[in-house]
Amino acid sequence: MTLQARPGLLDIKPYTPGAAAPDGAVKLSSNENALGCSPKAAEAFKAAADQLHVYPDGGATVLREAIGEAEGIDPERIVCGAGSDELLQLIGRAYLDPGDTVVQTQYGFLVYRLVAMQSGAQIVSAPEDGYTADIDSVLETAKDGAKIVFIANPNNPTGTWVPDSEIRRLREGLPRDTLLVVDGAYAEFVKEPGYGNPLKLVDDYENTVVTRTFSKIHGLAGLRLGWMYGPKEIVDVIHRVRGPFNVNLPAIEAGLAAIKDTGFVEESIAHNERWLGYLTQSIRGLGLEVTPSVCNFVLVHFPEEAGKDAMAANAFLAERGLIVRPVQPYGLPNALRITVGQDADNRRVVEALEAFVKG
Repeated sequence: MTLQARPGLLDIKPYTPGAAAPDGAVKLSSNENALGCSPKAAEAFKAAADQLHVYPDGGATVLREAIGEAEGIDPERIVCGAGSDELLQLIGRAYLDPGDTVVQTQYGFLVYRLVAMQSGAQIVSAPEDGYTADIDSVLETAKDGAKIVFIANPNNPTGTWVPDSEIRRLREGLPRDTLLVVDGAYAEFVKEPGYGNPLKLVDDYENTVVTRTFSKIHGLAGLRLGWMYGPKEIVDVIHRVRGPFNVNLPAIEAGLAAIKDTGFVEESIAHNERWLGYLTQSIRGLGLEVTPSVCNFVLVHFPEEAGKDAMAANAFLAERGLIVRPVQPYGLPNALRITVGQDADNRRVVEALEAFVKG
């Protein structure tokens, strides 16, 4: 007799990461840091090789203390995980029951859907306005008793953001027992005055958590390292459902070095600001629509015309060694997400798109 999985699990479509780049090609499909990682983080990782026989600190204490010092928050209210993805999964495991409702925005990160479906919960998407979260829409969608509301600010794959005042309006408009999860994977890239400090939401409201990652600004995607800041009661629950050694020792050591290397962070931000503007303006100059982004990627929209659509553009770029990200799973069949790369790579993308448009 074949063992049966829990109802609903076989309906899940596993998350598909950005395509890998063949030898000689440029990978611009996964929003990785164009500058790599901090040299200090790389050295810390190498030094950890002498300790691979030793279990890591199960609570990642030193790393949490370093994050707390850097962000001005209580390290006792931080949980570290194998990327912020794991923490999102743990939130679902801890709080969702079959039949619960989870709300996300229309083009929200795909992992939110996976979190809901793994627990037998239903996922409902709130329509966006101009590829940007519409708080009135989220409130309307969540009014009938959502257990969790996920909102990425800024959002992947659109690159758009909403002001701190709107996130606060969302929190204040939700039922008190609804958990609001603010996913800040790209928070460090945002320099808009109205963005504020999402971590303060946790201090100012109950049932609110913020997740962050070392994968983007710190360039440690390969180590899988993230963290969550929340109320003591929620942090205590997450500690009870996470694995006892869910963050490996090299990741802890590299993360500790990365959080202290503010120079590398500033260099990464400066590189992104320069080339994000270049990509946006140059691609728009070709007659293509580009959604305004504050992240380390752009979302480029193509016409529905055969031979000029997103799939044709994706194939054209791939033939020229440029691997980008189709976003059909997000309900965006005529768009491609393109990561900000190194200087020469960004120029190659524009040149290739120009040839595609004119061809």
